[in-house]
Amino acid sequence: MWLRRKAAKRRRFPIPIISVGNLVLGGSGKTPFVITLASRYEGAWIVSRGYGRRSRGLVEVSRPGKILCDVEASGDEAMEMAYALPRCGVIVSEDRLAGIRRAMDLGAQVLLLDDGFNRVEIEKFEILLEPERLPNRRVLPAGPFREFPSASREADLWLKEGREYRREVSIKAPTERMLLATSIARPERLEPWLPREVVGRFLLRDHGWFDEERLRKAMRHHGATSLLVTDKDAVKIGGFQLPLSRLKLQLAIDSGVLDTVDRYVKEYHAR
Repeated sequence: MWLRRKAAKRRRFPIPIISVGNLVLGGSGKTPFVITLASRYEGAWIVSRGYGRRSRGLVEVSRPGKILCDVEASGDEAMEMAYALPRCGVIVSEDRLAGIRRAMDLGAQVLLLDDGFNRVEIEKFEILLEPERLPNRRVLPAGPFREFPSASREADLWLKEGREYRREVSIKAPTERMLLATSIARPERLEPWLPREVVGRFLLRDHGWFDEERLRKAMRHHGATSLLVTDKDAVKIGGFQLPLSRLKLQLAIDSGVLDTVDRYVKEYHAR
């Protein structure tokens, strides 16, 4: 990655592109951060790789006002964004350049690139997120970093959880005995917000797929009256005949950060 960054020739597009990424494995709040930014702009589209999906190539997940595929084709995070942003469009593609071109063909005025920090061939405004707690600052396989930590100097904004952005959590439709069912990275991040009504945990790997009968058996084992799920999990479980409680994860982002991004978008359009 160090060599790629030094040798890269960046391609510029006629619309502003905002990349939200991280340097470490596991969750750092990218999806809710992208959702928050995309909700601020008219004509916003999101291009994501679509991690964990059961499809290949370019897939249109949504256009403003319409979902165009199922969650197996989109992946969980892309579908979460599509439901959260009915006025935006979402595309998944391993080839990010192809995804950007399709979004522009469909009228995109601002583009959010999900997990795009390593796409060094694209000129963009770089936002880099770092989790509040890290085991160490070493690169793989000795630590959680996908690149040297010094790569953070390439970012326009380097934001630390708990400093420039914070999680806000609420529970929708809670019940007296909830079984946490989740397939997010580092599920231990949820522990500080789990109420005493959580009676057990059903954990899968990041982007894992749930089986309805296994969940039903786990609920019976724990005597649970509902499953407690995040929005990312809910898009894969919503069709099951099981009662759901929702763990709503949102971000409070410092106003100075939002003002900086807004200024970049405005100035880019004015060029």
